[in-house]
Amino acid sequence: MTSPQPAARPAPDFAASAPAHGPGASLSADTFKALFRGHPSGVAVITAHGDGGPVALTASSVSSVSVDPPLLIFSISALSSATPTIAAADTIVVHLLDADDLDLARLGAASGVDRFADRDAWAPLPTGEPVFRGVRAWVRCAVVSRMDAGDSTIIAAQGVQATIARDVAPGEAGNALVYHNRTWHRLGEQSRIV
Repeated sequence: MTSPQPAARPAPDFAASAPAHGPGASLSADTFKALFRGHPSGVAVITAHGDGGPVALTASSVSSVSVDPPLLIFSISALSSATPTIAAADTIVVHLLDADDLDLARLGAASGVDRFADRDAWAPLPTGEPVFRGVRAWVRCAVVSRMDAGDSTIIAAQGVQATIARDVAPGEAGNALVYHNRTWHRLGEQSRIV
């Protein structure tokens, strides 16, 4: 018995995707959004403490950069009310979420709500940064670099303290929370391909 052959893929339409030329040429916002709608990402909540108190926002741009030193990066939109505090902070906390943390992901993404109204849901570290209780993992970081990029700020930070409440062993499916095409998804054994 022979294995089924994969379906032939259509040839790419290079003419339709030909680059624009000249200074200032760029993709449209709609095309760029369409590119990344199909590109899933992990979900995190970033917190910091400033003069106005604690702030939080949900981010899907957190990525590890280096193990030695332990560096991560993320971007924050100028549209978020939490951005000025996070962008100015010397230290922040990155909460790395799984599907059990969906309520926190939604809270950090909501507009016009007090993300810290439930005093039982979080506590300040001795250094002042707010940490939400019960999350899969969190890492306190020292900000090492900031860069303006379009309507966002990219922040690089070095991990200095971490807690992992729900570890995932190498090769295990886990219970990952993923943001894809404007919706939340759970990755697990059923989503494994190989």
